[in-house]
Amino acid sequence: MSVITRFAPSPTGRLHVGNIRTALHNWMLARKSGGRFMLRIDDTDAERSREEYVTAIREDLAWLGLEPDGEERQSQRLAIYDTAFASLKDAGRIYPAYETAQELDLKRKIQLGRGLPPIYDRGALALGDADRAAKEAQGIAPHWRFKLDHDEPIEWDDGVRGAQKFDAAQLSDPVIRRADGSWLYMLPSAVDDLDMGVTDVLRGEDHVSNTAVQIQMFTALIAAGFGAANSLPSFAHEALLVGKEGKLSKRLGSLGCDAFRERGIEPGAVVALLARLGTSLPIEPITDRATLVDTFDLSTFGRAPAKFDDAELDRINAAMVHQMDFAEAKDRLPGGMDEAGWHAIRPNLAHVGEAADWWRLVTGPIAPPAFSDDDREYLAQAARALTWSDDPWHALTGVLKEATGRKGKPLFLPLRQALTGMDHGPDMGELLPLIGEERARKRLIDAATS
Repeated sequence: MSVITRFAPSPTGRLHVGNIRTALHNWMLARKSGGRFMLRIDDTDAERSREEYVTAIREDLAWLGLEPDGEERQSQRLAIYDTAFASLKDAGRIYPAYETAQELDLKRKIQLGRGLPPIYDRGALALGDADRAAKEAQGIAPHWRFKLDHDEPIEWDDGVRGAQKFDAAQLSDPVIRRADGSWLYMLPSAVDDLDMGVTDVLRGEDHVSNTAVQIQMFTALIAAGFGAANSLPSFAHEALLVGKEGKLSKRLGSLGCDAFRERGIEPGAVVALLARLGTSLPIEPITDRATLVDTFDLSTFGRAPAKFDDAELDRINAAMVHQMDFAEAKDRLPGGMDEAGWHAIRPNLAHVGEAADWWRLVTGPIAPPAFSDDDREYLAQAARALTWSDDPWHALTGVLKEATGRKGKPLFLPLRQALTGMDHGPDMGELLPLIGEERARKRLIDAATS
């Protein structure tokens, strides 16, 4: 059976780093087996869903190179959910409930006060037909709950967490449909996974209890004719991301592709970091997606929270820039910078966007420091000694070393400062030919006479 995974964001905001990691891992899981990666837009919440967020989700996935093999939108599948709802209702697995939010909150407080788990007491099941008719005559529309089978064990072998077991009697019957007829997450997701043929559900560990409930939904739906007899997906729940301080961070909930782009982070750096974050595999600046996919293995995922660190992302990004080919970078480089210029500047970059600042060392203007009398005399001598060749820097420093006896920092630093205005920077052997003979001689003379 071909592996089919899905990424199912709600378009109520931009993707954040946790969402991105989930999407990436589902994409990798599908690609490793030659399967399909599906995008499902969970937009049943019409009040909060926004079309601009749907567009942003697609753009972010495209920027990361995580193109889906197909897309579905829940808002276009409402008739399917109605059919599934009717079937489960006929099978006695769905029932109406009439408690208000305030009444439910009071029940939970009473249970907690008695030292009991705050689960729904199934009070709605005690209502008779006359009771329900009276509620509705008062204008109280019911919300709808899925009835868990307390005699059916809930067990699965989780791809990350191992053997899992839940007692259905210790779980609340989940609300699946609001009084206004709108859907909550649980049932439409299960219906879609069966209908789309999803074989592997990989998501965050905050969904573990949802999975316990949904497993019974899957079996009830299959019994009602939705999906094949053996179409229950495999489940895996990865540890959530935390900040480098080891705590859940609100910032991680807002850190997404737009923020990465503003910082000049390469999409490949985001992928390389998140692909292995939380696993036992080393995080490295791997540009080859095939390598990342080939080494993807749920058995390497740990149970401890995965720590996201901006400094680590910056390190990966700089390393990727340092190995980036000119062809990949050229459309983002300043005018006039050719492959030789890129090769000279590249080792000093943390982000491609910094290339323009470094290229000004070639094009000017520069602002050299004030020099001592000895250094000004030395730079005037350098201007006279400058000759052009295939390697003018080493020719110049060789002549000056012999003529002046200078070596090390006193030999090289005044020349660098006069030629670039900086104490550090690109290799001068590569940079000086880019500056050119005429411009180099003028900078030396200007520094010597300033």
